[in-house]
Amino acid sequence: MKEFIGKTLIAIFCVLLLSAACYGAEKKYTLKFNTVAGPQQPEVKALEVFGETVKTLSGGKITVQIFHSGQLGNQQTQMTGVMRGTIDMTFLDPNSLSQFDKSIGIFGTAYLFRDLDHLYKVMLGPIGNDYFERIAKTQKVRPLDVWYLGTRQLNLRDKAVMKPEDMKGVKLRMPNSALWIAMGKALGANPTPLGFGEVYMALQTGVVDGQDNPLPTDEAQKFYEVTKYMIMTNHQLGMLWPCINENVWKEMPGQYKLWIQKALEVSRYYENYLVLKGEADLLGKFEKEHGMKIVYPDINAFRANAKKVYREFEKEWGEGMYEKIQAVQ
Repeated sequence: MKEFIGKTLIAIFCVLLLSAACYGAEKKYTLKFNTVAGPQQPEVKALEVFGETVKTLSGGKITVQIFHSGQLGNQQTQMTGVMRGTIDMTFLDPNSLSQFDKSIGIFGTAYLFRDLDHLYKVMLGPIGNDYFERIAKTQKVRPLDVWYLGTRQLNLRDKAVMKPEDMKGVKLRMPNSALWIAMGKALGANPTPLGFGEVYMALQTGVVDGQDNPLPTDEAQKFYEVTKYMIMTNHQLGMLWPCINENVWKEMPGQYKLWIQKALEVSRYYENYLVLKGEADLLGKFEKEHGMKIVYPDINAFRANAKKVYREFEKEWGEGMYEKIQAVQ
């Protein structure tokens, strides 16, 4: 990891070194960053890169204290903590923020993005910027970057499917919220609300026929023990938004903000590398070591079905917003 940081810093030092040397401000910041992720998860490893990089760039003026495994709060309390300023930074996501602004829920829907490149064109372009500015203004928490969390795939007990019609009658586990239920319908299934801790036993006993999650979650929860098929639907690209309390951000000098943004950019590439490599490695492991059958379905058919299902949310998202995002080239 240190070698990675060193090589990457060379590129950005050329841009930042002169301004940093001439910048005389002595104010120092110690930023508390809380995440519910454990120490071995990619986002925590990338946070370590962020902390080392921003400390180097700022000459020690910015220090990041990482609190993993929810040491300062769970998913809900870390979000409200950053909003109130009792925690400086955390990761947020569209689903968590949609409870305050329903329009943000669009970014957690099925088949919104064609691929990772499309996701970044949207989220780091004018559309994403408009949403982030609104979040900062209304919720007092500012998203600063977009990190790839993983792609959700279908995981079924005893059925290979190629199109949404094949999912008819399939009891697919979903979290109990309107948007998650809609995702189950977008996949053509019969969405069945169930707590995450109950999924393994429900799959084993046939209470549900399948579940969906990124591959690392499937591995960690050993879902390969109670399912036979991995359906590569690629139906949702998950993301994390490193966020900071808006008041802390507004009081920072411009140069400090630049240091943070550049350090996050370095860390984003490291995070994405870890997740993408992990997904590739796990796919082979599921097939060769766990004996699962990997199925590549008709994604265009699933995508078309999703567009029909999400019509009911147009009032919340804004008419035509789903299509507008998908049209970004």
